[in-house]
Amino acid sequence: MHQLNEFFQDLHSILGGHQWFVYFLVGTGIFFTIYLKFPQIRYFNHAVKIVKGKFDKKGDQGDTSHFQALTTALSGTVGTGNIAGVAFAIFMGGPAALFWMLVTAFLGMCTKFVEVTLSHKYRDFDEKGQVAGGPMYYMKKRLNINLKNGKVIKTGKWLGIFFAAATILSSFGSGSMPQINSITDSVLATFGIQRIITGAVMAVLLAFVIIGGIKRIAKVTEKLVPGMALIYLIGALAVIITNYQNIIPSFGAIFSNIFTGQAAVGGFLGASFAFMFNQGVNRGLFSNEAGQGSAPIAHSAARAHEPVSEGLVAILEPFIDTLVICTLTGLVLLSSGVWNEKIENQFQSTDMIIFADTYNGELKEDQQAIFKHLTNESLLPVFNGELEIVEGEIQNTLTVVHARSIAEDIKILYDNKPYNGKINIADGKVESGGASVVFTGKSLIHSAPLTAVAFTRSFFGEWGKYIVSIGLLLFAFSTAISWSYYGDRSVTFLFGAKYVFLYRIFYVVGFFFAGFTDTTIIWNLSLLTVVFMAIPNLTGILLLHREVRSTVKDYWVQFKSEHPDVEIPEKV
Repeated sequence: MHQLNEFFQDLHSILGGHQWFVYFLVGTGIFFTIYLKFPQIRYFNHAVKIVKGKFDKKGDQGDTSHFQALTTALSGTVGTGNIAGVAFAIFMGGPAALFWMLVTAFLGMCTKFVEVTLSHKYRDFDEKGQVAGGPMYYMKKRLNINLKNGKVIKTGKWLGIFFAAATILSSFGSGSMPQINSITDSVLATFGIQRIITGAVMAVLLAFVIIGGIKRIAKVTEKLVPGMALIYLIGALAVIITNYQNIIPSFGAIFSNIFTGQAAVGGFLGASFAFMFNQGVNRGLFSNEAGQGSAPIAHSAARAHEPVSEGLVAILEPFIDTLVICTLTGLVLLSSGVWNEKIENQFQSTDMIIFADTYNGELKEDQQAIFKHLTNESLLPVFNGELEIVEGEIQNTLTVVHARSIAEDIKILYDNKPYNGKINIADGKVESGGASVVFTGKSLIHSAPLTAVAFTRSFFGEWGKYIVSIGLLLFAFSTAISWSYYGDRSVTFLFGAKYVFLYRIFYVVGFFFAGFTDTTIIWNLSLLTVVFMAIPNLTGILLLHREVRSTVKDYWVQFKSEHPDVEIPEKV
């Protein structure tokens, strides 16, 4: 497990974790925002009217309404990224990482408008008469190279194949595995129900929904998304109102270090600007998926006689998903004060490092030394050998770091009792033979458990964690539903509709087993699958930028002719 996790981390550091990907993603959003003259602002009100069905036409082809397409796509994005992802971004990069998540979302509103417009324009219908759309279709039809002698090099076809294959992989890495993992973790922490039981129940429910295809999925999500958002909103506002005196300081923390990085504070060991910026952008992408190319698959199913109207609907997604819900989560974490507080928890082995020397979390030089080790900037000596354990306490002189913080009050348990004996440590990690013992103590925590603790810091008290558990269950389950559709449309593109049922079986089985797999490994895998989709999609929409602008202009000309009395935000 350690080797697999390290492989994922090393590969991610070259791809999504590297600065080039961050600049590529943000740069694409900046380019289209300027090139199309800030459509996320100018067209926002018009997009709301389209969702309400004000300009619908009878006879439009598609499987879902505009609202159903929006809720299906939202259910794919509103998930662990909003509850666990925001907590992880702040845990890694500090409060200012949230600012860069929001910047990514604002630019992502435009990116999503572009990718959805192109995908809807070049959608197909499969042999069963259902819509088959997504970036792989515009790639196949528009990204080929035409030679002067009349021959065509089918580069678009192969790019589409790569994207579709990456989408299938991502349906497990983004849509299935981290979702059920966060659900089972939260339910175990809140209700004490074992992960395997929760995973089994949720897998059965998932199978029931996705077997019905996009029409059943749309019917479920159009009711599920508004309900789960309301529940989460009530719980979040309760925390923020209870800690009202921390609202202004929380905003100050978000905006004060956006160009400098976060200094060490509390259990938090600090973060450089580059590290903070990278975390904010990456988690922003994981939250709203703008540029990844997933949401266009859902939007392609919408009933519309032209593509731009559905692209306009997509503008609302990052706004709701990140600018609203993620901001609420961030304010909850910051106003409650839990983001840099060491909390009693059970340590995960992949989050734990045992150093050979002792370090003081109050000393700046020790804080910087550990942070540099965690970011592979300058490595420290790690412990190798045997830990001597007496009545659950370590007798060796060393330092245990868990969840990027120096752990305190460490107890080692076996069968819920203080352990006596020895534990083999290799390169600072517990060897597989010692996996049956449990390390507990105080350290920072991250992801869904951190948000759950934050929600208890309101007048709801301990009941707050139930709101997170229920909200996470609904958010994550709806994400898994939508991603099953993204995967089955990709299977249709690659192999045909007859293999979709087989894919759904594998999807449900993977969903079940991921319920009791290490959280850290799943998060690292999901970050990779996001990049595998985003790179070809971002490349494709940039190559077709002129077509996008001409398509948008044609839309407003047509709209003006059909609705001469309606004021439009575009000169034609």
